[in-house]
Amino acid sequence: MPTTTWNRHHILSLADFTTAEYDTVLQTAASFQEVLSRRTKKVPTLQGQVVANLFFESSTRTRSSFELAAKRLSADTLNFAAATSSMTKGETILDTAKTYLAMGTDIMVVRHREAGVPNAIAAEMDRLGVRVSVLNAGDGQHEHPSQALLDLFTICTLIDPDHPRLKLLKGKKIAIVGDILHSRVARSNIWSLIASGAEVHLAAPPTLLPKLFAEFILESGIRSQEFIISSSPSFSTSLNQQLFLHWQLEPALQNADFVMTLRLQKERMTAHLLPSLREYHQLFGITRTKLQLCKPNVKVLHPGPVNRGVEISSELMDDPEFSLIQSQVTSGVAVRMGLLYLLGSGKA
Repeated sequence: MPTTTWNRHHILSLADFTTAEYDTVLQTAASFQEVLSRRTKKVPTLQGQVVANLFFESSTRTRSSFELAAKRLSADTLNFAAATSSMTKGETILDTAKTYLAMGTDIMVVRHREAGVPNAIAAEMDRLGVRVSVLNAGDGQHEHPSQALLDLFTICTLIDPDHPRLKLLKGKKIAIVGDILHSRVARSNIWSLIASGAEVHLAAPPTLLPKLFAEFILESGIRSQEFIISSSPSFSTSLNQQLFLHWQLEPALQNADFVMTLRLQKERMTAHLLPSLREYHQLFGITRTKLQLCKPNVKVLHPGPVNRGVEISSELMDDPEFSLIQSQVTSGVAVRMGLLYLLGSGKA
């Protein structure tokens, strides 16, 4: 295990993560990945602690991954489902959290369709003066820290399996393609990839990557004198030497080392933002042919779930020569074990 001291009590956002914290997560996850390769995959690290998965929103990969990670660390788990909870009788979110607190919960993993809910629960725990950590498992269109960290881990371990670290991505070109407007994964990945020194290119139709998104990035702390809004239909601009926005796919893919494609989040779309899924796939869907613009050894990622034939062609998704999608799922358990360990080890 890394010897770096971990002082973070909650994991709510990657916006203020330091290089040392990224490297600690990556090295800790690498240690647990080795544990998961053994015949006996369980360690007593969090024995006696309780991890509550408070998922107010549907999930397959994230929820199952956190539950398995907690069990591999020997923690007891509590799984919350809003549809069968007292929230159907009028109980508030904070009262639900305090109910789990009263049951002896040490770590709360929170997912909600509204931004800010994990922060509100963390603030309430702090107000009560209890040593309960809150981990954001995705909140609205805000952030999804653990997904971005497992994406980072998947890429870094591909480059250096024995010593994954942030600086391995310095100078790499990474394209993020798809529904960036509604994607909390994209927002968290922007923070981690910018911190790594990578060159990040965002590509999507204007309705899914509006110019207002550029203002959001600027207001969030990535500022540059070079920021210029273009009125051209083929909008393309640089916010600094690391972050680029495009309304066409080709410049984002040109010589890219990695391509992250994102799901069209139709459940969050309140207007008709696309003419058709077929047209979207023609213009922004990732296929083997379009990958010819990238570097020869390019790899493709997707946080899932995948709309086959929309964001990515089915054959490419299943092609081990290019696809890291299954590796992402596998990495998720090790990374989430690392996050739970870092939050829980100080409570023992």
